Amino acid sequence: MTLPLSRIKVLDVSQIMAGPFCCMLLGDMGADVIKVETPGIGDQTRRSMGFRLKGADSGGFLALNRNKRSIEIDLKNPAGLEAFYALVKEADVLVENNRPGVAARLKIDYETLRQLNPRLVYASISGFGQTGPWARRPGLDLIAQAMTGVMSVMGHPGEPPVKSAIPLADLGAGLFAAYGILSAVIGRGLTGEGQFVDASLFETALGLSVWESAEYWGTGQVPTPIGSANRMSAPYQAVRASDRPFVIGAANPKLWTALCGVIGREDLVRDARFTDNVLRIRNRVVLIEELEREFARRTATEWVDALLAAGVPAAPIYDYAEALASEQAVARNMVLKIQHPVEGETRALGFPVKLGGTPQQVRHPAPLLGQHTEQVLGEIGMTAEDIAALRRSGAFGTAHAAADATAD
Repeated sequence: MTLPLSRIKVLDVSQIMAGPFCCMLLGDMGADVIKVETPGIGDQTRRSMGFRLKGADSGGFLALNRNKRSIEIDLKNPAGLEAFYALVKEADVLVENNRPGVAARLKIDYETLRQLNPRLVYASISGFGQTGPWARRPGLDLIAQAMTGVMSVMGHPGEPPVKSAIPLADLGAGLFAAYGILSAVIGRGLTGEGQFVDASLFETALGLSVWESAEYWGTGQVPTPIGSANRMSAPYQAVRASDRPFVIGAANPKLWTALCGVIGREDLVRDARFTDNVLRIRNRVVLIEELEREFARRTATEWVDALLAAGVPAAPIYDYAEALASEQAVARNMVLKIQHPVEGETRALGFPVKLGGTPQQVRHPAPLLGQHTEQVLGEIGMTAEDIAALRRSGAFGTAHAAADATAD
């Protein structure tokens, strides 16, 4: 079976989250992803998180780096840089997430590498993009959420700012970068030329703020936190039953009428405060108070069953143990078992998009640091003697161990 990106070679010169996530997505679709890492250190995520498995690499690293091979190269060593250039000449895509300016200092920026390989699609993921007054600022998911307004609408009214626990700026930037990369690869088929792809955490978080920006421009009012509610529909949020909360989504007139029927409150359909969605949003607080008086009569499970039977979207609120063990997650293969050379059998999230004709597969577990150095260099024509000479020169291990600060 030939996966759709099987002829694409990717150099992953990124670390931590946004870049590695982008490259893992490409690897899952068949790309040959070569992770270029600093000798002796590697991706900073290898040593992150507050818990350890059997080996030195963290669970976070394993989660973001399947379907890749690892090569150690010291880009500050002249011989290491030449070895890297040899890889660039054979590559289709390069992904890096250094702060703007770092790649140029290392002599691995787009303008340098395009001279070696005009077909190269070069993607940079940074905190704020390559241009603008904030370009040189350090960028983290937290910073992007803070400076795009995302944190200002998280949580509940009157409470301190809250960030999304899911790193939406980091992961979203990886997704947007993959989208840009694949568009550029398709475009290269028309022009024969690669191009530069500029993705940022800042623009990602803003780009995902479609409801909030629409509300601001449409009303002139700055959006504020609304808990689990929705800015465009009501009722569409978590509500309390007799035992615990659950969620409902009666987002159109048909569903609203059905919901009122299930709880035995057909009078609410005719209530002047709730006759259309605009009024239900405007009177959301009192609307939820009315509904929760009825929901307090039965358990969350009973209400969810009754609402689903009537065609009204409703669901329990699961924790991750429940979600990962759910019958739907099992049916959709969202928990993979992967054999790792140190950890043994590990679990990882499955592929969130399914391809019917060429289903994805785990071809490689997350690599050990430098595990494939000789293999990868051999594939581009280097002999054992060439590789030994590089090793003696310090190309794979050097005193230059300090990693430059990255975007995420």
